[in-house]
Amino acid sequence: MTQSIRKRTVVVVTSVLLAIVIDQIIKVAVKTGMYLGESFSVFGDWFKICFVENDGMAFGMELFSKLFLTGFRIVAVIALCYILYKLIKNRNYPLGFLFCVGMILAGALGNIIDCLFYGEIFSSSYGQVAEFVPWGQGYGEFMYGRVVDMFYFPLFTWPDWVPLVGGDIFFGPVFNFADACISCSVVAILLFYRKFILK
Repeated sequence: MTQSIRKRTVVVVTSVLLAIVIDQIIKVAVKTGMYLGESFSVFGDWFKICFVENDGMAFGMELFSKLFLTGFRIVAVIALCYILYKLIKNRNYPLGFLFCVGMILAGALGNIIDCLFYGEIFSSSYGQVAEFVPWGQGYGEFMYGRVVDMFYFPLFTWPDWVPLVGGDIFFGPVFNFADACISCSVVAILLFYRKFILK
């Protein structure tokens, strides 16, 4: 492995691991410090921490069964690991692009951890603050854990006269750090690295 490839590998892998650690620290802090549905304001009414859990995809969407989603995430992560490995070895791809792909991988891994393990190691958050419990004594089974979300940005409410969205909050989904890693990286790739997608 050349020095250039080694450096790129270290930067990307370190970034991925750091993002996963940050994601899990935030989730565990919320899970063990708040009960489900609890919220508080960080900055006025437009930025809140609101503890919710979901069985679905990013931003609380629920389109498929829990087992299918967890299995799909695992397959996607394995594929992303392989793709990222090949991209790192190819010097034609800039470090910024590799970083973005790495953050998508980190986001997927962060949410997979919730799905795989949280049901086994945490007590329920309904009406109480969850606690760590011995393996297998949690609120769910392996692969059936719920993803922890907490960031809520109700920036404004659409006027009632606006068609289709009148009365709705402009940005209603509650999301987590892993979701943000995925979404921001996809946007960055589309804005700055579109030509590399075609490769």
